[in-house]
Amino acid sequence: MPSENISVLLDEKRVFKPSKEFVDQTNVKQWMDEHKIKTIDDLYKKAENWEWFWGEAAKELLEFYTPYKKVVEWNAPWVKWFVGAKYNIVHDAVDKHAKSWRKNKVAIIFEGEPGDVRKLTYNDLYIEVNKLANALKKLGVNKGDRVGIYLPMIPELPIAMLACAKIGAIHSVVFSGFSAVAFRDRMLDCEAKAVITCDSFWRRGKKVPLKTQTDEAIKDAPSVKNVIVYKRTNDPVNWTNNRDFWWHEITKDMSKECPTEQLDANDPLYFLYTSGTTGKPKGIIHAHAGYAVGTALTLKWVFDMKDEDIYWCAADVGWVTGHSYIVYAPLILGATSIIYEGAPDWPQQDRWWDIIERYGATILYTSPTSVRLFMRFGEDWPKKHDLSSLRLLGSVGEPINPEAWMWYYRNIGHEKCPIMDTWWQTETGHFVISPLPITPLKPGSATKALPGMSAEVYNEEGKAVQNAGGNLVLTHPWPGMLRGIYKNPDRYEQTYWSRFKNVYLAGDVTRKDDDGYFWIQGRADDVLKISGHRIGNSEVESALVSHPMVAESAVIGKPHELKGESITAYVVLKKGIQPSEDLRKTLTDHVSKELGKIAKPDEIWFVSDVPKTRSGKIMRRVIRAKAMGQDVGDTSTLANPEAVDEIGKAV
Repeated sequence: MPSENISVLLDEKRVFKPSKEFVDQTNVKQWMDEHKIKTIDDLYKKAENWEWFWGEAAKELLEFYTPYKKVVEWNAPWVKWFVGAKYNIVHDAVDKHAKSWRKNKVAIIFEGEPGDVRKLTYNDLYIEVNKLANALKKLGVNKGDRVGIYLPMIPELPIAMLACAKIGAIHSVVFSGFSAVAFRDRMLDCEAKAVITCDSFWRRGKKVPLKTQTDEAIKDAPSVKNVIVYKRTNDPVNWTNNRDFWWHEITKDMSKECPTEQLDANDPLYFLYTSGTTGKPKGIIHAHAGYAVGTALTLKWVFDMKDEDIYWCAADVGWVTGHSYIVYAPLILGATSIIYEGAPDWPQQDRWWDIIERYGATILYTSPTSVRLFMRFGEDWPKKHDLSSLRLLGSVGEPINPEAWMWYYRNIGHEKCPIMDTWWQTETGHFVISPLPITPLKPGSATKALPGMSAEVYNEEGKAVQNAGGNLVLTHPWPGMLRGIYKNPDRYEQTYWSRFKNVYLAGDVTRKDDDGYFWIQGRADDVLKISGHRIGNSEVESALVSHPMVAESAVIGKPHELKGESITAYVVLKKGIQPSEDLRKTLTDHVSKELGKIAKPDEIWFVSDVPKTRSGKIMRRVIRAKAMGQDVGDTSTLANPEAVDEIGKAV
């Protein structure tokens, strides 16, 4: 891949092509050779028979207890994959490796923020998962029960997920950066029977008291009967006898063996809550077998995963990226993965590069937000370290701008590492649009839908368009797809399948160029993308309005050099309340407490009213245009057009 001038590379006609030597060594090329497929175009053509394609993938990657009778059963918008099979993802992720030559291979390299290091082999993982699974059963957790997991980036997080799945329980992980209120709401919705957390964890040299937050959350979650607490920092915690149990005590005498529950291939594996256009997060359901093959194949092909790789997905398991590409897919493939607890710039701005050098990481998968953060720190920090072990880079969470792509390519990949820019969602479960290592790359484009997938750009009339912005859609089912929204099938059908018949609406505005490459342009609905994480505008608005001094609020996203989008709130105060800097700080802190620091507004402006339609809908599009100094368009439908002018004069 030759070096090019940035100004030239911003032209989408310029392309980086991998060398033939590199291509010939990839997993996807070897698969093509085995199936007598000569070119990448032939591969995509062959995979248009997507039922055959995913059936082949399952044969190579999964071990079923009893075979399936049918690859897929599609009754739009409901799907079943590997119909009739008995399966459990834990068999492929842990059990089979512990009984194979990988028994003593390192599965997880863990580095805590203070510098403590642990290495767990596949046999270690097998034992720890089994002991916790037995402990959960002793507490009365059974198949189909929900277990909330509120843990930081420590090995016990994937262990807890796997222990739940092993016995057929459904885990619901909540990001440890979310507040007690956010955790409570998710536990209430999924009706969790038990919760797994820790005393505290490290973040930027300080301890975050997670057990305290857990106690606050479950005061109002009556379904939670037990709390298992892992001792991470040895800090004292409040204790409720007969409800709370130390992880190390409850697992101490448990057997190292635990039978893996043989489930229907379509039984739920986990619920993961994601933001939508209402204030209530959606509990996305993913199932065992389809999700397993979808995540495993896409990781094997996109990141060319080899047994000798040291792989680092620098996301958090609390998001879908961590579920799919830190826990399940790497373990199914028998990989060695790095898990890091702390902040990327603690105690110095080269912490990541130091980790890569010390462990010889070969693959780094991170977000554009992180890349832009390191760009701001400058090139000298990565230059202090030997990053020559890296052979592939990845990007996730939001579109990566070409300037960040180039910085990443030059300063981290040293112009030899292809960048796999992946587009996918909590709902899709795994990569959908992404390069393969053999794909010619255009900085800023996620390239094409992967083999076995099908994406298009539709206009408002449901017609495929090219070189014009439109709605990103997926036109046939895929194995890792969501199986619904927990307790809300109507919302599932309405949100994803009602706009175009039997076609999945992704919710992103996208353009497709002359080469068939997709350029993702951002969300079409009212969902913010902050540092690659989806947060509903209405969730932040609801948090603001829950403060006793606030009558109404409207929240928009603005472009942000580092985070992708920043949060700006327009707040209407209750009668008699006067705006002040102290109140602005109070409201900022209130949102942080309600939703977590990630949802904290960057700006709060006080106004007497916000633009609304006659039906009372807040016109965020108009507010954003006015705030950005753009044409607000037709305001004739507004009940209060005078509020638009006030946005520009906000205090």
